[in-house]
Amino acid sequence: MTMSLKSILAGALPVALIGALAIFGGVGRGAAEGAVKIPAPAIDEAASSGPEMAVFAGGCFWGVQAVFEHVKGVQSAVAGYAGGTVANPTYEQVGTEDTGHAESVKIVFDPKQVSYGTLLHIFFSAVMDPTQKDYQGPDQGPSYRSAVFTTSDEQKKVAGAYVAQLDQAKVYPARIVTEVTPYSNFYQAEDYHQDNGITLKVNTGYVQAYDVQKVADLKALFPENWQEKPVLVFASNAS
Repeated sequence: MTMSLKSILAGALPVALIGALAIFGGVGRGAAEGAVKIPAPAIDEAASSGPEMAVFAGGCFWGVQAVFEHVKGVQSAVAGYAGGTVANPTYEQVGTEDTGHAESVKIVFDPKQVSYGTLLHIFFSAVMDPTQKDYQGPDQGPSYRSAVFTTSDEQKKVAGAYVAQLDQAKVYPARIVTEVTPYSNFYQAEDYHQDNGITLKVNTGYVQAYDVQKVADLKALFPENWQEKPVLVFASNAS
């Protein structure tokens, strides 16, 4: 079993110490690497008449979910597990790295307000480092891999073309390893994981060290797509 820093810390270390580890240890995209300014996709989907679904995996799902909960046009962003072989896996099962799942976020969005290409632009810029294979920052193992699970041929075309475009533009120091793979399944994560990047109810130190900056990056880089009030999974988390 591969143990992630998130699991090891489990909220046990003081926030200041975790922040120091992030800064001086040089690990964690949110604290140490920052967002990357990249070009928008050269091709995009045509806007459909109804809601559409996108599924992204980019390391710990707390930060990924928090970013997309603040994107205008997103109707819901749910943390869960995608791409594996076990039905209804638990967090502990996924963490064994035996189920094949990746921590993921299922996004339902209105393509008339925000396009699939724009979601990809945000994902590759503000959410994760697409050059890290089977890990993100401090979290190690295939369950923390980056992936785009495409739900249609058009999504596959747009996502594949965007990866090729970014590689050709050499906006990262290494080639992109983010998987572009057909969507097969998604299982919603346990309730305590939902909205945690906003509420900081679980493992506050980790979220502050590695995820809060991602939301700030979204606001700074994509002001036209920013919405101040997040779309939360649980209304009780709004208080």
